[in-house]
Amino acid sequence: MVAASLSTPTAAAGATPGNWVTSLLANASGGADALAATRARAAQFLAQTPQPSRRVEAWRFTDLAPLTALSPTLLRPAPAAQPETAAGSLRLILDGHSDPVAGISLPVGLEPISGDELNASLGQMLASTGSTELWPVLLNGATARAVLALRVRGKVATTLELVSDAGDGEGILPLRLLLVLEPDASLEILQVHRSGGANLTSVVLEARLGEGAELRHGLLAPGAETGCLLATVAVEQATGSRYSGVSAHGGWALGRLEPRLVQREGAAHSALKALQLADGRQISDTHSQMVFEGPDGRLEQLHKAVADGQGRSVFNGAVQVPRAAQRTDAAQLSRNLLLSDRARIDTKPELEIVADDVRCAHGATVSRLEQDELFYLQSRGIAADQAARLLLRGFCEEVLQELPGAARPWQPLASLLGEQGR
Repeated sequence: MVAASLSTPTAAAGATPGNWVTSLLANASGGADALAATRARAAQFLAQTPQPSRRVEAWRFTDLAPLTALSPTLLRPAPAAQPETAAGSLRLILDGHSDPVAGISLPVGLEPISGDELNASLGQMLASTGSTELWPVLLNGATARAVLALRVRGKVATTLELVSDAGDGEGILPLRLLLVLEPDASLEILQVHRSGGANLTSVVLEARLGEGAELRHGLLAPGAETGCLLATVAVEQATGSRYSGVSAHGGWALGRLEPRLVQREGAAHSALKALQLADGRQISDTHSQMVFEGPDGRLEQLHKAVADGQGRSVFNGAVQVPRAAQRTDAAQLSRNLLLSDRARIDTKPELEIVADDVRCAHGATVSRLEQDELFYLQSRGIAADQAARLLLRGFCEEVLQELPGAARPWQPLASLLGEQGR
């Protein structure tokens, strides 16, 4: 276990933009779509922003080599086979170019956002969570050509399934999402991002939760040995709102998730559960940030990781409780399973507490499979490798069971372990 400082620098320093970024920007420039102006601004910032390196604390354990080895071109994925849609769900296909709601009747309570309203809302939650200048966000902004933007009114009974499959093509697949939940609205969404080749899936989701609103959010991302995933989730919560985020990713050469939440006025509830798996030479990285800007906020966070082979798992969980956030109740737990002598796990909780009437707890463990549990299973006639598999499954299922029901047809654990086609 590695413990480090409370600060989390977000901007790289000292390096110059690499040729990879220059080539990507040259290939992604132009176009007259709705994001053209946003893309031009982000491209300008990205060109001036040094590429992250290990000299930067937030990227100290994350090697970008698998990313910069990819072709710096935009990817237009081909349609891919998918499991049946779960009952009660609406599946939208994201290919980074087409409008995913074109020709589709949205459930009552969902309506597209466009025009001036889109321009006014896009980027607001990135700014409020301090995510605007994150390198993965700039990369996404400089390349994204389409956005799925939806307003939510009332309680939407249908689960929204947002699916992308980069397939085995080469290049970058940028995806941009915006959700605005009006007061007392509720919605459940499931993001599924798959890859089968040397490409990058870049995802940015912004969500604003009005007073009393609720968003149940799942993200399932089984990747490929040569694939990369960069996903940023920026959530702004008003009083009385509830956000529940469950993520599971694994199988990527480089997978990095950055959920960032801010409770604006306090008295809101946030829950984060995550599972990441790293095998071979894969890197699985999660950097979460929770900011309480008012009193009586609550956070429940569980992060689990499994590292095998020469895989590397990284978790950085930052929690900020300023003086205005009295009576905050926050709990963060990082539990990690190390299955190989050559694998590595770095877990780093960061609690920055100024308020004096709070209850904040955190814990971190790194362990191997319990020998007494293995012995018990073997004493019942179960082979050693099967017993280890059962214990691993039990470790993972604690998080996977919290994914929306729409995730079941995707067979989350089997796909993350590479037992099923992705």
